[in-house]
Amino acid sequence: MPRRSGVALVASLLGFTVITVDVSAVNIALPAIRDSLSGGMAGLQWVVDAYTLMFAALMLSAGALADRIGARRAYAWGVALFTLASLGCALAPGIGVLVGARVAQGAAAAIVMPASLALIRQAYDDSRARARAIALWTVGGSVAMAAGPVLGGLLTDSAGWRAVFLLNLPVGAVILGLLVRVPRSPRRPAALDGGGQLTAVLALAGLAFAVIEGGHLGWTSGPVLTAAALALASGYAFCVVEARHRRPMVPLGMLRDRRVAVPLAVGFAVNAAFYGGIFLLGLYYQQLRGMSAIAAGLMFVPMSAVVTATNLVSPRLAERIGRRPVIVAGQLIFTGAMLAMLPLAAHTPVWLVLVLLLPLSVGGALAVPAVTALLMDAVPQERAGTASGLLNSLRQTGGALSVALFGSLLAGPGGDFSLPGMRIGLLAVAALVFATAVLSRLLLPRS
Repeated sequence: MPRRSGVALVASLLGFTVITVDVSAVNIALPAIRDSLSGGMAGLQWVVDAYTLMFAALMLSAGALADRIGARRAYAWGVALFTLASLGCALAPGIGVLVGARVAQGAAAAIVMPASLALIRQAYDDSRARARAIALWTVGGSVAMAAGPVLGGLLTDSAGWRAVFLLNLPVGAVILGLLVRVPRSPRRPAALDGGGQLTAVLALAGLAFAVIEGGHLGWTSGPVLTAAALALASGYAFCVVEARHRRPMVPLGMLRDRRVAVPLAVGFAVNAAFYGGIFLLGLYYQQLRGMSAIAAGLMFVPMSAVVTATNLVSPRLAERIGRRPVIVAGQLIFTGAMLAMLPLAAHTPVWLVLVLLLPLSVGGALAVPAVTALLMDAVPQERAGTASGLLNSLRQTGGALSVALFGSLLAGPGGDFSLPGMRIGLLAVAALVFATAVLSRLLLPRS
């Protein structure tokens, strides 16, 4: 049984890593994609957000799917689809095809994420062993997010941006081979909520379109106002559908537990800060400072090292002093990281840039393992897939909206990088993370 648990953990870790690397590696490849396929800043935002939005929206149903058909089967389907979609991205002849393939990638990643965490939940019955396994799973994702730009820069400069997607093919094959040795997962009753899923997709798509295109078409333009209205109407419809459904994909009653609601809010805010920061820095290094893709990627090496070390320390620190202090401290450090980036300019010394980015590496890596473990302990085992799907859906939504916001603010006259826009975005996400830090301090239990 320990050996099988280890295989399940490795398979889950690889899948989580590859779908996370895809996000940050593509950020470094964006200038090369723009030069190859055109599309402007709006096109680049859609390359990122087409993935994260489908990831966020479909993960709500994907969690229930993992419960219904079994985590192992759902995970295998998701990995296979992600691998095929990655091939489609690598062969894309234009920006429209690439965005479409990214949509398919996001749909597959939505299945992989909650199923991977549900596999771990089912493989480890002991709460302490499960907490350490979740910490390792989180380490893989955090390291992948931080190391993705390095890998993306190396591949883009040496073999072209298409190699970023081709890398996913052998990894997908390895994961499918490991799953043969993982025991079948139990199936649990979980209804697929078509109405809730449709309204969730419409709400997120409308909101993303309004934020992305608002910076290019104007915030009072007809298409932007229509998209905003669609987002509001669909969001309201989603709440109505979920309240009336016999087996909703998002049980609204579960959100009344502060051990569930607060971690969800923290996950949204932390990912908004981290995804926005990675997107911002990738463009800052290459567009404002004129670095090559590989040089820009190497600038993330210190972040990767600090993230790894902090992720390993976080669960032990949470066991010793409690999860709430760790979660609050991580968010406060992240708030400081956003504020520390405000002085960045075209000629800021490289050593100072690296020093200013250290808090960005520590904050999320400290908070996320404790938040994830807290949520998993707060729900019964039969709700593990649903809860993990909801957490990661909100995390991806935060990242997608942050990228949309930063992209709209960063596009200066003539497409130049806008420093004032960068600073407005940093202040906005700093305020968001500080607000959830206050909520964590006031509402989470002490132990």
